[in-house]
Amino acid sequence: MDRRQFLAVSAAVGLAALDSPDAEAVTRRANRPGPVSVGMGEVTAVRTMTTTLGDAASELGGGHARHLAVRYLTVDVKRWLDGRYSEKVGRELFAATSELVHLIGWMARDEGDHGLSQRYHLHAFKLAAEAGENELAATALRGLADQAVDLGQIPTAVRLAEACEQRGRKLSNPKALAYYRNTLARASAADGDQVTAARMLTAAQSAMEHASMRPGQSWASHYSHGRWAHESGMIHLRLGDLSAAEEHLRLALDIHGLDRKRTRAIVLADLGHVQLKRGDTAQALATWRDFLDCSEGVRSVRVNDGMTNIAARLRSIPHDPTAAELTERIAAQT
Repeated sequence: MDRRQFLAVSAAVGLAALDSPDAEAVTRRANRPGPVSVGMGEVTAVRTMTTTLGDAASELGGGHARHLAVRYLTVDVKRWLDGRYSEKVGRELFAATSELVHLIGWMARDEGDHGLSQRYHLHAFKLAAEAGENELAATALRGLADQAVDLGQIPTAVRLAEACEQRGRKLSNPKALAYYRNTLARASAADGDQVTAARMLTAAQSAMEHASMRPGQSWASHYSHGRWAHESGMIHLRLGDLSAAEEHLRLALDIHGLDRKRTRAIVLADLGHVQLKRGDTAQALATWRDFLDCSEGVRSVRVNDGMTNIAARLRSIPHDPTAAELTERIAAQT
């Protein structure tokens, strides 16, 4: 399948997510005969494994643990989904499985497999909607919307982002509100809709100002101030405000911090890009040196893309010993 065909399929599958859930799925499956009895202990096990695998992927990239997550889903979790449980336990089990499936989709995307990632995000959305979990459903739509932006399917991205933000309005968690508002801001900025992008950026910032610094239990509750600052910085870059972009990226690194190697490396690559565009070549090179130090051992397509982009920009800085050194280091790491 060539890229044009893939993008067309991606758009159709992404939009199909808006109307596809089976609202009676949990009710039909509850209290039926099954090979194993399932309770809240199994639900807790799924959530614990998702957290553990997610922490490893955040640190080292999605390429490190996806096979473990898939095996756990297809062997252990599938057996529980096919088991016996009450409706209450079933809804919790569907929700926990949605989180795990979403994580696998994120891992696949971080490896560069967009088709596989999209299928997992779509399945995560269905599970969340069937469980009646608006936050998880909105998070899955966010994954689809972000991917559509990356693939250049901007009208699809805007529709998915709008659906994501609309579901998020039903929630009171300020981190979730900021998470989904920035999703729509990014898609709107890519669509050239500066008014909506600016309005959503302001609304996301307002929500984050009321958010706890501590991570919560849900997926959206892990949307940290650092991640918000990074994403906001890149939206400002798309809107052409280089000063605000650098301010937010520095905020992500210096004030709120980023304790995962993969995440910190991505922000450093982006910050160096902004500094170079602002004419601060020496600082950009210093930032990219930090990026290379941080990215060692990380398996992530976004980190690899960062290296490729930096290497291309280094060619525009001739006769600079630091640029030559970084070029050699990138060649050695790729």
